[in-house]
Amino acid sequence: MQKHPILKDADSKMKKSVLAIEEELKHLRTGRPSPAVLEEIKVDYYGTPTPINQLSTITVGNDRSLTIKPWDKNMLKPIEKAILASDLGLNPINDGTTLKLVFPTPTTEQRQKWVKKAKDIVEQGKIAVRNVRRESIKDVKKMQNEGTISEDDARRLEDEIQKITDEHIKELDKIFENKEKEIMEF
Repeated sequence: MQKHPILKDADSKMKKSVLAIEEELKHLRTGRPSPAVLEEIKVDYYGTPTPINQLSTITVGNDRSLTIKPWDKNMLKPIEKAILASDLGLNPINDGTTLKLVFPTPTTEQRQKWVKKAKDIVEQGKIAVRNVRRESIKDVKKMQNEGTISEDDARRLEDEIQKITDEHIKELDKIFENKEKEIMEF
């Protein structure tokens, strides 16, 4: 049986919301160093704001650190300035060829703040998914009122829309659970 276009559209929009939340959570700082925390920081590269990962090699060290090795040595100072100006709260160690960012072990209080922020981000995703559900059900009711589908078909479509919604909400809960574990691990 072919899926109704309204169901396909709702599923597609909900998937996009979930992916956007996953992407946003990648940028949320956790206790573990990740190159993703630098993705939003732009450096002036000959007049063009450029992400750090497009100007250098970033490696994760075993000692809770990131090492940034710019391909162009002249970019070392501008990258250092951009990191200092960011809201990361990290001081780069400049050895003349690389920058090292040491991530201090976060306090329990910091971890709880990050979990709360992750929960807020996931809640925004749930709201987006529910908004898609509401719009899709509105479209179904409109089709029913216009007489293009029967009352039974409308009810079936609404039930399917709810199932799709529940799946995506469950997926967001799982994403939050994983992020919370990542934040709270020592």
